[in-house]
Amino acid sequence: MIEYISQNLWQLWAVIAVVCLILELTSGDFFIMCFAIGGAAAALVSPFANFYVQLAVFAVVSLISIFTVRPVVLRWFHRNDPDRVSNADALIGREGRVREAVDEGGYGRVAIDGDVWKACSADGKAIAEGERVRVVKRESTIITVEKL
Repeated sequence: MIEYISQNLWQLWAVIAVVCLILELTSGDFFIMCFAIGGAAAALVSPFANFYVQLAVFAVVSLISIFTVRPVVLRWFHRNDPDRVSNADALIGREGRVREAVDEGGYGRVAIDGDVWKACSADGKAIAEGERVRVVKRESTIITVEKL
């Protein structure tokens, strides 16, 4: 078994690259992806070099990827656009359905994309259960909605 692995180290490097890509899916910071690139490079070198050269290629390519590939990918996927909204601010303008009636001058519950939010009416009027609404404002965990 050891002899087979030593003769086919490219398979081990390929497994390392795939595992690193799978782990990258859980983190999303594009750091582990650099080790996947290093593993792929070591797999390509594997038929032509001994284990120590493969290990050096893995380390060097991973390090180079951290300083060259990662910043480019971060810039591409995590743009710092001033108009980019995130978290609860992304709710403004979204549409949902009233889950519990919004009382006149009071509160109710609105479902938006599977989440239920405490809501009040923008004009202070009651909104019946099942009505379609749009979010116009958010204060803390309470959203203000209007009928569509």
